[in-house]
Amino acid sequence: MKNKILIVDGSNLLFQMFFGMPSRIYNEEGIGIWGVLGFVGALLKIIRKTEPTHVAVLFDGESENERRDLDNDYKANRIDYSEVEAEENPFSQLPYIYQALDSLGIAHAETTDCETDDWIAGYVNLYACKDENEIIISSFDSDFFQLLSENVSILRYRGDNSVICTPAYLQEKFGIQPEQYADFKSLTGDKADNIVGAYKIGPKTASALLQEYGTLEAILAQAENISKKSVREAILDAKERLRLNQKLIKLEGKHALPFILDEMCYHYDGITTTEVLRGIGLK
Repeated sequence: MKNKILIVDGSNLLFQMFFGMPSRIYNEEGIGIWGVLGFVGALLKIIRKTEPTHVAVLFDGESENERRDLDNDYKANRIDYSEVEAEENPFSQLPYIYQALDSLGIAHAETTDCETDDWIAGYVNLYACKDENEIIISSFDSDFFQLLSENVSILRYRGDNSVICTPAYLQEKFGIQPEQYADFKSLTGDKADNIVGAYKIGPKTASALLQEYGTLEAILAQAENISKKSVREAILDAKERLRLNQKLIKLEGKHALPFILDEMCYHYDGITTTEVLRGIGLK
């Protein structure tokens, strides 16, 4: 029997639920619980949908990471939630989410010297190469497209409108292979992470370039031969920026991981969201 390893991008799901719930819900003590309610409810639905044998939920910590050392502008557009009041701060409900995960017996950890993406890439490097393992990454972060393979899929959870992404999905959507995605995103840039791509190079142009040349490095090496003048000039002007982008976007998975596989074992016993919240004193 295959191991089915579910790795949840906890910060991504937290933000999705905290800001995506249709109303703000408080318990009898007046504690805001809508983010916890949404998170636990979504997590249990994801578990029921994927039926994993192993689960880990990983969160981004507040420490600096090496990408900021490469580029001070990296994610500089993000809100500093240390100065945001609890009502608008998803992290205000995080302690309750940790309690809920503890009560569920689900392994969870917070990064200290890297990003969640790096840990998830590390698990893919370690386990996806073995045919007895299947990995499902639950996240809306498109950086994970570069990790897709025969044994790795991505769940973009949105209730009944959830999508399972595979290499075929990426090929259909962008016309590229997973190993080309970091190069693709280097060319187009990423507004969410404050990464600037080549001037006016959008997904269609980036896809066409990669289909013709194969890799970003090959595009840069042959940039003088690009027939369309505006594209040629954009690539030549952004050469160093594009190489930096690739370093920021490429997931190497080289950091120490918080759990071994045996520590991520999980069996869903049918517990409900209400029962979880009641168990940690929020209901």
